[in-house]
Amino acid sequence: MPVPTVAIIGRPNVGKSTLFNRLVGKKLALVDDRPGVTRDRREGEASLLGLDFRIIDTAGFETDDPQTLPGRMRKQTEAAVEEADAALFMFDARAGVTPLDEEVARWLRNSDTPIILMGNKAEGKAAEPGLMEAYALGLGDPIPFSAEHGEGLVDLFEALRPHIERNEDEFAEEEEGEGATGPLKLAIVGRPNAGKSTLVNQMLGEERMITGPEAGITRDSISIEWEWQGHPVRLIDTAGLRRKAKVEDKLERLSAADTQRAIDFAEVVVLLLDATRGLEAQDLRIASQVIEEGRALIIAVSKWDVAENAPQLFQGIRGALDEGLAQVKGLPLITVSGVTGRGVDQLLQAALDTREAWSRRVGTGELNRWFERALEANPPPAPGGKRIKLRYLTQARTRPPTFVLFGTRVDQLPESYRRYLVNGIRRELGFGAVPVRLNLRAPKNPFGTK
Repeated sequence: MPVPTVAIIGRPNVGKSTLFNRLVGKKLALVDDRPGVTRDRREGEASLLGLDFRIIDTAGFETDDPQTLPGRMRKQTEAAVEEADAALFMFDARAGVTPLDEEVARWLRNSDTPIILMGNKAEGKAAEPGLMEAYALGLGDPIPFSAEHGEGLVDLFEALRPHIERNEDEFAEEEEGEGATGPLKLAIVGRPNAGKSTLVNQMLGEERMITGPEAGITRDSISIEWEWQGHPVRLIDTAGLRRKAKVEDKLERLSAADTQRAIDFAEVVVLLLDATRGLEAQDLRIASQVIEEGRALIIAVSKWDVAENAPQLFQGIRGALDEGLAQVKGLPLITVSGVTGRGVDQLLQAALDTREAWSRRVGTGELNRWFERALEANPPPAPGGKRIKLRYLTQARTRPPTFVLFGTRVDQLPESYRRYLVNGIRRELGFGAVPVRLNLRAPKNPFGTK
């Protein structure tokens, strides 16, 4: 399924190439104060706050004879508009609407392509008269915009979203799971002597790591290429992590830093608990560190073959995890034994499933249909009697899943309501217990004082 296409059109020198460069994130199109720099159609892969599409920069629209160079350039522009899912008609808000703008608008009103009207160079009050003039073009409300400074991106996103999300949903179905390819980068972390190296040896089926009753045998993070049931795995055994206040030896500090780098590198982190000691405060600190880094987390309880009162121990650990790590409630909790091999296959399957959720992308349409239901079920509060208006939600990235919420007065949105949305995303959109980030953003006032 092809990516949706958006064309930028307008008379010469209104800032089309500047907008093109901003949306593709690179200076691909030449920009100069002289009109007519762009002649051929230039295409690029654009991204706007989570919307992905193909953007086409076109030559400035002119009314010369079709056989002349400007005339042939206009034919290229007309072809770009015809094939696009939406077109951005840009005019210079400071210069106001010109006769050529009116000529372009007459042509566009007869086009089947949805048109979004953009008043560029709208910084400050000098642009207000030009924006008012633009209503006479008959193409709807103009978006105040600054291609040079990036103002108005939220409003542009809102205008583009209805025209793109249908295709984007289909594209997202193809894209889903693409991030979950390649070797599974799996790190085993925990306190000293929790049984990490013993578990790694059991997974590999050989005495690859030195083990023993002494704590701290492993000092370096050891990366091992391996395969489990046809799935490539890059397994990382790490040094034990003690509470910082207890770390005095320089070598141990270096080992702790090495473990931190392993967490940064990993996709999924297994926090190994010692069944003979249960869940301790240091375990929760390590878990919080993993979550803050945005890594997918699994809790495994080792030495289960020698655990006492196993059912009560399991329930106690589950309750303490849900209370101490409420932001990722429901983390996978698996019992294992590095000696007998119990739970190893279950642990590795959980790691693959968790990576898939961590790499998941939801299409903007599906996401906002869920968002509308969530708002209906529990509308946002109105602090001081003034309503917080939440407009829409988009997924900006994966690994970890990161979402951007747009609305007005979002700086006053209570943390409890943010948690309500995050928990709903995780529970109802297939993200499970992976870390989900939600950023708040309000549109800027382009007429604000500088």
